[in-house]
This record gives sequence, structure tokens and C-alpha cells, in this order.
Amino acid sequence: MKIVITGSESFIGSELKAHCRARGIECIGLDVLPKQEPGYHQVDIRSTDVDAVIPENADALVHLAAISRDQDCRRDLRNAMDVNIGGTINLIRAAQARKVKQFVFASSEWIYGNVQPGVVQTEDDPVDITKMTSEYAMTKIVGERLLFVAHQRGLCPVTVLRFGIVYGPRPTPMSAVEGIFNEVRTLDTIEIKGSLSSGRRFVHVSDIADGVLSALGRSGYEIFNLSGNQVMTFGEIIKQSANILNRHPQVVETDPKAINLRNPDNQKVRRELGWEPRLSLEQGLATLLPS
Repeated sequence: MKIVITGSESFIGSELKAHCRARGIECIGLDVLPKQEPGYHQVDIRSTDVDAVIPENADALVHLAAISRDQDCRRDLRNAMDVNIGGTINLIRAAQARKVKQFVFASSEWIYGNVQPGVVQTEDDPVDITKMTSEYAMTKIVGERLLFVAHQRGLCPVTVLRFGIVYGPRPTPMSAVEGIFNEVRTLDTIEIKGSLSSGRRFVHVSDIADGVLSALGRSGYEIFNLSGNQVMTFGEIIKQSANILNRHPQVVETDPKAINLRNPDNQKVRRELGWEPRLSLEQGLATLLPS
């Protein structure tokens, strides 16, 4: 099997490459960063040159490349739209030209927005763009719809994976899980903006990579939530982090009533792809310990 990974040098892309190597899957990496590595090509996904580095009849194109932080999208919305939407359009064209067999698109639970406690989101739920306030989420829902239309007009099978909030070991904490763990490790007082009952279905980067590989070989146009099995609250993350680190800082909760949740259900992906997260929160947090 041969797959092409855009954003191959990203947090998720690097993990996915490692999982491919472990399974004997050949992968071609595309990214804008300079790097010397067999099978790697430094190329912008918006460039017409991208066709030349996508092998004909590749089994899948896994499209991870994006401006993924909401603050970065907000700071330069024109660039975010150009990369996230324009780049996807260019890759759709390239995938058709090179007869790629499957297009796997990394979307996000951000498209669901914030929800009330106890409410879950499934892949069949309509997304109300009139309530969408995240610029990043806007680029992702547009990408999903562009791929749907392209598939209806002859593009190869498309698999949309709506990632939960991904965490794992990386140089700079990016997710709430990594940030909280780092604060428990280094601070005597932690301030949680809002409620300790706020949370997400956080998912470890290793499980995300496994989830992407489980989606290879699908047909038609499909959407899957690739998320944790349950909501992990900030309070629970603090408790588990404190136990692992044997530190117990004071916790300040600024607004206990301001509960912020997203709860994308993963039953469909567990049922149809046989995937589910392997790492518990405790196991995932343990991977954040300094080496």
C-alpha cells in the first residue's frame, strides 16, 4: 500500500508516518518545511507542482495540512482561507489528475461548536453555519462540502475524519490537556478560566494515527467522528495529572457555571471501522512526562 500525506511534518503527520513504517505502509510526505528524508517532498499544497510528487494510482491521499489554530486563522484569515480551502481545491484537482484511489480529509470537532451538557453530536447531525464563530471551523466545513460535491462529480471515495481535540508529547503544549499537565507540573496555583466541568472528548495522537489507518480502503463519501470514548473534564485532567506527578497545586475556578463542552459521539467509527481509542487518560498523560 502507498499513501500520500500532506502536512507530513506536523504533529499528527509525524505520528502517522511512524505508524505507517511500523505496518510496512509506504508513505510519501508533503510539507512546506525543508527536510532530507526518503519519500519526502517540500511543496506547498497550493502549488501546481504538487501533481508531480503524487504518484499515479496512490491508494490514498491523507490531507492533514492546514492552518489549524483558530488564533492563527483569525490573525490572517485571507491566508487561512487560501491554505485550508484553496489548498484543498488544488489537491482535489491533483487527486483526480493522478487517479488517487481515496481522499482522506482531516476535519475537526470544531465544526459542532459548543453544546449543552448531556448533548452529543453525531455525524448525521446538521451543522448550523449561522452559529459558527470559529474561522478554522468555517474552513473545515467548506472543505467537507467541496469534497462532497467533487465526489458527486466523479472524485474517488472520500473519507472525512472529524478529529477530536488531539493531545500528546510535543515541544510546546498546544491542547488543553498538555497545557493543564504542564501547569500542574510547574505551578503552585492553576487558574481555570471558566468551569472545571468544561471538557472535550480528547484523543491521543497515537490513537488518531491508528484511526486514520483504519479508514483506508473505504468507499463512497463518509464522515466519522474520531474522538475519545467520553468527555474528559478539566477537573479530571487536573486530578489525574496531580496523581501522576505527585503534585497538588491550588486550583482556582473563575466561573463554575460557565461550562464549555463539545461531545462528538464515536459509535459510528467503532462500529464500522473497528477503531476505538486504546490509551486511557492516565496512559495518555504518562506520555507527556519529560524524557
